[in-house]
Amino acid sequence: MTSNTSTQAAAPAAVSDRDYNAARDFLYLEARLADESRYLEWEALVEDDMVYWVPRGEGDFDIDKHVSITADNRSRLRTRIAQLATGKRHAQLPVSAMRRMVSNIEVAAWPEGGWRVLSNFVLYEMRRSSTGKMEVWPGRVEHRLRRRADGTLAMFYKKVMLVHGDEALPSLAFII
Repeated sequence: MTSNTSTQAAAPAAVSDRDYNAARDFLYLEARLADESRYLEWEALVEDDMVYWVPRGEGDFDIDKHVSITADNRSRLRTRIAQLATGKRHAQLPVSAMRRMVSNIEVAAWPEGGWRVLSNFVLYEMRRSSTGKMEVWPGRVEHRLRRRADGTLAMFYKKVMLVHGDEALPSLAFII
């Protein structure tokens, strides 16, 4: 759980244990669905105003001014998921086996409602289709979540900052 301390100038607002646990469980579910290539179920976690962004590293980048690895609005993300769901995306035939570890979860209230959730991750991808080798994708993720009318959580923003995002990368033919 996040906390307010007097030594931080603009510390994020603390959240309840219940909200922290809900945000953590959302991250675990989202990771599992992506790891298992269950993209249609993953897409059900996404709001209509979703931004899915993978900048070219961990710097201070602006989605409108800098080159990105991926910068999708909801429409483009829907197209990407539809391509993956066909089972005919050549870079994912057969589908890569993936597992990610999620840690260092920080949850803070988001000023416009919902939560800003930061976490670290390491994704292991076994590339069966092309190289037959294991790719490692480490980084930090910022999710912005809100509660829907039915009480479930959904994401309206996901920013994935890869540790090696400024380096030459292999194809990123899946939802990271």
